[in-house]
Amino acid sequence: MTDPHEHELRVLNPATEEVVATVPAASEEDVAAAVARAARAQRAWAALAPADRARLLRRFADVVEAHTEELAWLEVREAGHTLGNARWEAGNARDLLLYAAGGAERLLGSQIPAPGGWNVTFQEPLGVIGVIAPWNFPMPIAAWGSFPALAAGNAVVLKPAETTPLTALRLAELALEAGLPEHVFQAVPGYGATAGRALVDHPDIAKIVFTGSTRTGREVMERCARLVKPVTLELGGKSPNIVFADADLEAALDPFSFLDNSGQDCCARTRILVHEPVFEAAREFLAGALADVVVGDPADEKTRMGPLISRQQLDRVRSYVPDDAPALRGTAPDGPGFWFPPTVLTGERPDGPAATEEIFGPVAVLLPFTDEQDAVRLANGTPYGLSGSIWTRDVGRALRVSQAVQAGNLSVNSHSSVRYWTPFGGFKQSGLGRELGPHALTAFTRTKNVFISTEGPAQ
Repeated sequence: MTDPHEHELRVLNPATEEVVATVPAASEEDVAAAVARAARAQRAWAALAPADRARLLRRFADVVEAHTEELAWLEVREAGHTLGNARWEAGNARDLLLYAAGGAERLLGSQIPAPGGWNVTFQEPLGVIGVIAPWNFPMPIAAWGSFPALAAGNAVVLKPAETTPLTALRLAELALEAGLPEHVFQAVPGYGATAGRALVDHPDIAKIVFTGSTRTGREVMERCARLVKPVTLELGGKSPNIVFADADLEAALDPFSFLDNSGQDCCARTRILVHEPVFEAAREFLAGALADVVVGDPADEKTRMGPLISRQQLDRVRSYVPDDAPALRGTAPDGPGFWFPPTVLTGERPDGPAATEEIFGPVAVLLPFTDEQDAVRLANGTPYGLSGSIWTRDVGRALRVSQAVQAGNLSVNSHSSVRYWTPFGGFKQSGLGRELGPHALTAFTRTKNVFISTEGPAQ
């Protein structure tokens, strides 16, 4: 990263610390110009027949499909993602385009009985949507905010994270190649304090979709409140992995439930809560599993875990793991790159910082619980409520615990969190609103109610 007063972004390869690209950083004036262009383009885009919008979005999906490998390698270079993960991310963007395109023709209003006439509702696009995407999953999360908004007839101005702008810029180019009207989907890289704030504050931005830290999310919400501007916020997480004694331990304790993307995942199951009768067996299994994790060059298809995104993030993760902390540890490369070994802390208090704060790295805590009530108490013992897993063969217990855990996305006997066809979002300080799923387009519309009298004029 550069000094925020400079006018460019230096994109580093997290595995080598080499500069892979230099990108102009948008000023407040650049953002204002992009919003003005988007506002003009949006009117024509919204006026298209829904079938025509859907056709263009499907064509966009075909172009993304043709460039999957290119997009994946961009993600490897700018974000340090493993090649397998990066290919999945490009595929996820393609699949969401196809799913959202189907919604463009199914964005329905309603007819409500009313005396003396007909009452109908319309779902109208909001206008220009500002999407502020994070660096941990640059491509898919940019897509989650942008593509349903486009399908609903909005224009989008996307500000990617300053460390990972390359896939966003390329997606905007591919949209034009696919035939989307100019300026309907724009990527405007820049610093949060300038470009991001200008996007949030602009009066012609009808809604902000923000993914990032809870601290920044609060600021975004406060600034949007001044203009009574709606927001969707996907913020931090500290997700529990609740493992009862009757669970399949090997499946439940899959280390990639918290090591995927080097732990830089809001849904990472970083609080491993294990029933006391199997606690020692869980500890033994995790010790072996961490030792087997291949950490290294993300471009190597044998690699299972790559580097952290930046020196700043590496320092943050290190601050939670003193050298003498009781822990199970894997290995990581030495030399250039932002490397940290897979780690499970075994001596942390349930209310300690590493057990309650989002570390955003390959670090989990291992904690015992005595019974179902104790497991729920521990699971709910943070300000977050994004995701989590529950492992048990007892169906009644699975349902009870699913209802009791305060989180927006739970998996029973699975570590899955996000599917583009199901809603995603958090409770408590993990955010507001929902992305994805069958109602994703509705989040980018406003409801207009129209009453039509059928009574003739008075004689």
